[in-house]
Amino acid sequence: MNKGELVDKVAEKADVTKKQADAILSAVLEVIMEAVSEEEKVTLVGFGSFEARKRQAREGRNPKTGEAMTIPETTVPVFSAGKLFRDKLGGE
Repeated sequence: MNKGELVDKVAEKADVTKKQADAILSAVLEVIMEAVSEEEKVTLVGFGSFEARKRQAREGRNPKTGEAMTIPETTVPVFSAGKLFRDKLGGE
């Protein structure tokens, strides 16, 4: 499902126009991205949580040459599914 299809479903479920659903969805995603980029954790009970995690610097290899190289430390976004979401998928 892409963003357009998601907007259509949200508009249908919330009984709003597609334009309103798009504005709301875009605002929600923007707020989540801003919060996570400021290293805040965003928790939506039952759905899951979004957070930034630091990935330590590590040794790697250049796949072309096989030469050893250092991969620098980086911060990555992480999503963890909540219990209700996992249950909906049949997971444990």
